[in-house]
Amino acid sequence: MEKKYEIAVSACLCGFPCRYDGKSKPDEKIKKLYEEGRAIPVCPEQLGGLTTPRTPCEIIDGRVVSCDGEDRTEAYLSGSQKVLEICKKYSIKKAILKQNSPSCGSTHIYDGTFSGTLIPGEGCCTALLRKNGIEVTGEK
Repeated sequence: MEKKYEIAVSACLCGFPCRYDGKSKPDEKIKKLYEEGRAIPVCPEQLGGLTTPRTPCEIIDGRVVSCDGEDRTEAYLSGSQKVLEICKKYSIKKAILKQNSPSCGSTHIYDGTFSGTLIPGEGCCTALLRKNGIEVTGEK
């Protein structure tokens, strides 16, 4: 029998070590949703084929670029598309994604200078999900 997931969540918020630095950012409320079988964990970067750990990326002029100058846009877009496919498969209409991420940020992202400066914006996965009618919020 197929599970009835209600929500997609960033895997790092469930405790999976999939962030760029090889760590997680567990959130107890989100972990509980996952443990109850109500949330399906997703990581757009890993789904897009990027390794963990990986060099940090930020959005610069509409492209996702690593701190060493490599354009990672295609991997981010591919992973975002796979997250959308998962949401469609399970009829998920809501996602809680990691704030500030170039893929998952829902209200703010880093400004592209790798200085830790946040600006209003959204990550590429958040943008794609919202374009397809899925409500996206951050963990806070």
